[in-house]
Amino acid sequence: MNPPLIEVDGLCLSVNGVPDHSIVRDVSFRVNAGEIVGIVGESGSGKTMVARSLMGLQPPAITISGGDIRFEGRSVPAMTGKELRALRGARLGMVFQEPMTSLNPSMTIGEQLDEPLKLHAQLDANARRARILDILLRVGIRDVQGALSAFPHQFSGGMRQRIMLASTMLLKPALLIADEPTTALDALVQREVLELMLEMVRGENTALLMISHDLPMVARYCDRIIVMRQGVVVEEGPVDEIISRPREDYTRELLHSMPVRGANRTIDRAVDPVIEVRDLEVEYRQKAGLLAPKTMRKALHGISIGVWPGEIVALVGASGSGKTTLGRCIAGLVPASSGRIAFTGSEVKPDEPIWRDYRQNCQMIFQDPFGSLDPRMKISDIVEEALRHDRQATKSAKQERVRTVLEEVGLGERYLDRYPHELSGGQRQRVAIARAVVGRPKFVIADEAVSALDVTVRAKVLELLADLQRRYGFSCLFISHDLGVVEQLADRVVVMRDGAIVEEGDRDAIFDTPQSDYTRALLSAIPTLTRTETGVSLTWRFAQDGNATAETRA
Repeated sequence: MNPPLIEVDGLCLSVNGVPDHSIVRDVSFRVNAGEIVGIVGESGSGKTMVARSLMGLQPPAITISGGDIRFEGRSVPAMTGKELRALRGARLGMVFQEPMTSLNPSMTIGEQLDEPLKLHAQLDANARRARILDILLRVGIRDVQGALSAFPHQFSGGMRQRIMLASTMLLKPALLIADEPTTALDALVQREVLELMLEMVRGENTALLMISHDLPMVARYCDRIIVMRQGVVVEEGPVDEIISRPREDYTRELLHSMPVRGANRTIDRAVDPVIEVRDLEVEYRQKAGLLAPKTMRKALHGISIGVWPGEIVALVGASGSGKTTLGRCIAGLVPASSGRIAFTGSEVKPDEPIWRDYRQNCQMIFQDPFGSLDPRMKISDIVEEALRHDRQATKSAKQERVRTVLEEVGLGERYLDRYPHELSGGQRQRVAIARAVVGRPKFVIADEAVSALDVTVRAKVLELLADLQRRYGFSCLFISHDLGVVEQLADRVVVMRDGAIVEEGDRDAIFDTPQSDYTRALLSAIPTLTRTETGVSLTWRFAQDGNATAETRA
């Protein structure tokens, strides 16, 4: 047998070398040449720290306090700085979680791709340029010549991730480490990026170590899974064995935290909808260049939808489809160019008496809770701020309502005097939900409210949101690119593409018998999930020929 490409034996990572402050303890695993291995676990499990330590890129305060890492038989911790620099890029490559922060915003794409070739490849300028153009074509960049002189901010998230992959694969490394490579991407782009990555690593016989909390994606593409929790390896084994017959309770908890289809509910549509949108259009003014005249770009094209009392309507589609623009326009945060919005049967117009009532009854949960919570305000003040226009309630009544809603979202009084930075991501999202529902609104817009959360926290937040919706009966427009979450929560689904509605209907009809090819393409990127007595069964929808399912892992 050939020796493993990389061996991790008893790895311990600690803060400033203090054993009592360890964040990774006794981690051991192997990755063979050409093998695809996934490391999964919740946020804080130590996945990223282990991945970074393989390249000697852990933060300065984090030191290796025990164990060893051997790459091609050589100890990585024992390498000098010069040896590590020769190894990184040439033999070890890494695709980071957020490409916008790992690409240099002040350098063109051409300069950033040329840099590793100058350092590690003995090629002249013409040969380097030819290799760069070839790799850009392979990752799906259409205008490769234009891309060389463009900057990272001129590309979408999916395109930036492709460029990061191109930069990493230029030198054909022996091991590629992908740290949450698709977290912020929608289902279609996520699948395209992952399949492109696999095509490239298999073509070069490169080993792939994929770090993710997305178990279905790992189960689809990896040969073997390593499950981590609180800095230790809980379980390891072949993919089929882990998802169908997990040995550990924690692995079963992870698997059972993945969303499954919720029960059908009866919605009374004989009454007026809470929110009705008719022929809504939004245009943005944009400039093509410094001296170019301003032009108008239409973001929404004649959108018409309704949301009835107690109904959860999911808005899905690829990034840039207009989902968030529609949600913000309904909330009054983006002006409409034309069309009308009606609230409980009456048209809503700014500067009219209905506007104040509408804004109090239309609340929004934003995608990034840390960015939407004032860091200078205590949690009690943040939640109470939503009641500032309630002139009938006294100060003490408002404070009591704040305490009640914090209890309802699972936080309690001990969080009243804390600040946002003292809370975890899941706790901050609970605060954002509390702020949205404390005024007992009739309509809530949830914009990617759980996209940044790991599986177990996401499951708890979704359960909380569904419980509050049943308790208070508010209607909800749920904006998401996570179709698994939509399948669990929604009563009805609206599919958007390029600012227009492609298809809409009841949840089961959309997921089981979609009429649009675009909807089928979206749904084929996610699995159907069936819980079994011992684990889960993942079945992938809609094969390319449109007949049976694409593949099954059980």
